[in-house]
This record gives sequence, structure tokens and C-alpha cells, in this order.
Amino acid sequence: MTAAATTTAANAAAANADVVLDLRGVGFAYGAVTVIDGLDLEVRRGELVVCVGPSGCGKTTLLGLLGGHLAPTRGTLIRAGASRTIYQDGGLFPWLTVRENVALGLPRGLPPDDARRKVDDWLDLTHLTDFSGHYPHQLSGGMRQRVELGRALAAETDVLLMDEPFSALDYQTRMRMRRELASTLVARQRTVVFVTHDIEEAVMLGDRIIVLGARPTRVRRELHLPTARPRQPADPGVAEAEQTIMEELGLTA
Repeated sequence: MTAAATTTAANAAAANADVVLDLRGVGFAYGAVTVIDGLDLEVRRGELVVCVGPSGCGKTTLLGLLGGHLAPTRGTLIRAGASRTIYQDGGLFPWLTVRENVALGLPRGLPPDDARRKVDDWLDLTHLTDFSGHYPHQLSGGMRQRVELGRALAAETDVLLMDEPFSALDYQTRMRMRRELASTLVARQRTVVFVTHDIEEAVMLGDRIIVLGARPTRVRRELHLPTARPRQPADPGVAEAEQTIMEELGLTA
């Protein structure tokens, strides 16, 4: 295979200004094992795109490509802007307080007063002001995920990549975190690519849902949700989207 053409923001001027991620015929292999094959995907500024697929289909590998941590083995990938990733297993520093963890996400070189104000702003937005002096082990799982979200958003990158960030939480906490994410993005818009194997999560969150097939993965189906997020199970199009995804993934009788 020939090396793929990977273009960063400096070379993306010819692309549509609203497109921040553009994959054309992208493939990726670990040695002889092809994980992604012929994948096409376009993500526009301000979208929340959810990629849903079976476990082991290459969702985390896809995020690695989108974030620039991996290079495709074929195809073309254009990234317009910087990204930050939130992982499913978390990444808080246990010896730092909530405030200190969030502060790590800030752009470098900010004057101390500006940095302090920005951290205060993100703590307020993620409802963590009263816990700013706590350490991660003193927080619930949902609160730790809010710290992760605040730190990632504080970086002020163009794109936020989320790798099943709520998968370790109980059902009620996952529901709350979905609402937290949706409301935070209303206040501070960001382009988001969110991967999950949870079909309900996909239809509750996504503006657009990309259904991925089994490895080697490619796009099987693309769905657009007609109602604004955050949405409820009874909202128009939600049940239909969930049923369509289940059919695409072979989960119906």
C-alpha cells in the first residue's frame, strides 16, 4: 500500500471552509490486519457526529486518525484545526485538584489573571465550582467525567473527540452526562466526533449518526436526526433511527 496523503490545516484552504474533517477512501491496517477500509466521512463545523458500531470495529482507531495520532495507510485525510480527545478510561491526574486538572487544558502562555478567570468560567459551566479543591478520588464517576469535559473544552481546540467517555458510568449518570454535554455545547459550541457502541446514546446525542460495520470497518449508513439535542425517546424520528441502526447492525430478529 502507498502512504496516504494526510493534510493539516495549513494545506486545507482549498477545502470547504465549513468542513473541519474530511476522509476520502481512508484505510488503516495494523500489519496484516486491516481495521478500516475505504472509509469516507465529512464533518462540518459545529456538528455533533456520533459514530456507532459493534465492539472491535475500529472506532477508537478512527479517533486516532482524526486526532492525528495515527496516519492512514491509504486514502486522504484533511484536518482543519486542532483537536482534543476524551478517552473512556479517563486521564485525570490524581495528585491534582479539580481546578489544577482543568487548568492543564488551557492554552499555554496565558497571563495568570486570564488563566484564573478562564478556569473559573469552565468550573462554573460544568457545575464544579464547589468542588474545585477536591481531588479525583473524592469525586463520583460522573463528576470526574465533568472535570475531563471541562479540561478538554478549556483547550479551546476546534474539534473535540470523545471515545465512549460515559461507558463506565451507571445508566442514570450516563443520562445526566448526555444532558450536561448537550447543554455545555449550546453555551460553547464545538465540533464533536463521539464514538460509542450504545445505540440509545447515539440517537440521544447526535446531529448526525454514522453507522459503522464490523472490521474492516466502513460507513454502512448515515442518519440525520430531525429534532434538536438534547432530545427525548418520544421525540420525532428517535425510535425510527434506533430501529434503523439495530437493523444495520443485525440486532433485530
